[in-house]
Amino acid sequence: MLQQEKVTQIAGILREKAVDALLLGPTSDLEYISGLHLQDCERFKGCFILQNGQSFCICPRISTQEFRECMPENVPVLDWQDKDWFYETLSGAFEKYGLKGKSLAVNDGVRAVDAVEIMQREGVTLVNGWHYLDNLRSIKSSEEMAKLKKAGEIADAALEALLPFIRPGKTEREIKRKLLALLEEKGADGTSFYPIVARGENAAMAHYTREDGIVQEQDTVLIDYGCRYKGYCSDTTRTLFVGKPSEEALKFYRIVQRSQEAGEKAVQPGVSAESVDLASRKVIEDEGYGDYFNNRVGHGIGMAVHEAPNIMRGNTELLQEGMAFSVEPGIYIPGKIGIRIENIVVVTKDGCVPMSTLPRDPIQVDA
Repeated sequence: MLQQEKVTQIAGILREKAVDALLLGPTSDLEYISGLHLQDCERFKGCFILQNGQSFCICPRISTQEFRECMPENVPVLDWQDKDWFYETLSGAFEKYGLKGKSLAVNDGVRAVDAVEIMQREGVTLVNGWHYLDNLRSIKSSEEMAKLKKAGEIADAALEALLPFIRPGKTEREIKRKLLALLEEKGADGTSFYPIVARGENAAMAHYTREDGIVQEQDTVLIDYGCRYKGYCSDTTRTLFVGKPSEEALKFYRIVQRSQEAGEKAVQPGVSAESVDLASRKVIEDEGYGDYFNNRVGHGIGMAVHEAPNIMRGNTELLQEGMAFSVEPGIYIPGKIGIRIENIVVVTKDGCVPMSTLPRDPIQVDA
C-alpha cells in the first residue's frame, strides 16, 4: 500500500528542488513506496507526486486492479483504454492538478518517448528525477535488513546444493539451469538478475552472457547470482575450483580474497564510499594487477540489485548505518582467467555484517 509518510518525504524533496511534481514509472522506486510490482510494457503508467503531498496515478485499464489494490481510497487511479491511449486522461489530470506548464521530474521507469509526449502536449519542463529517492532508499530499516539477510541465506543454500553438480563436462547452461531451480526450491520469489556462470577464460568478461562453455579438468567457474525475497535482492559471487587449482590460479584468487577482505574491513560509519574502493583496490594494485581490476568495487542493493550508494572512486558520500552494498573486487585477464569474490554487507555501528556466510577461502569441487 502507498505509504503516505514516504509521499510526504518525497514532497519535501520536491520543495527543496523547486520542482512541481515527480512521475514514478514502473520501477523499484514505485515498488518501494507502494509495493506495486508491475510488468514493464509499452503502455504508459505511473504515480504522480506533487509538492503539496497530493498524489494520483494514471494507468491502462488492464492494470487498474493492480494499482487500486496498492493505493488508498484518497489516491485517484485514472485509467485509459487502449483505443484512446493515455493523452486525454493525462491532459485532464494535469488540468485538475494545475501541472500544465510546470516542472515535472521523471525517474528511469518513464520511457523517453512518453516523457517527450508529455513535455510537448502539456508544456512542462522535464527534470531528471532518477536519483530523487536515493537518500530515502539507501538507509535500510531493520525489517528491510531482515529481508536482505533472508535473500542471502536462500542464495547461500542454493549454491551449497549446487556444488556436487559442478563437474568436468557440464556446460555453463546446465549449471545455470540447475542453479535457477535450486533458488526456487530454497524459497526465492524470483531472481534479482539473470545469473552469470563462466568457466575459465570466459570469466575474464565480467558480465559474460554466453552459456556454451564446457567445464574442464582443473578449471575455474565464476558464478554471480542473486534472488529476491519479499521484494529484496541478494547478489553473491564465488569463483570455484574444479579439481586441484593451478598455482597461478590460486595466486590470483588469494589476491582477490585479500582485496575483498580489505574492502569489508574498511567499512565504517562516517568513512567515504570511495575509501572502501581504494582500500580494496590497493591490494590488487600493489600486486601489479591494477589494470585488470576495471570496475567499481561495489553498488548499493535493496529492492533493486543496483542502487545507491556506489562504492567507487570519486564518491565522497559518507557511509551511514543501515546502508547495504556489495564489496566485489576482481581480476580479469582477457583470454586467461577471471576471479571475483562478492559479498553484500550492511553497515553497522561497528563496521559491517555480510549477508552471506559462504566461505571466502577457496571452494574446490571434485574433478
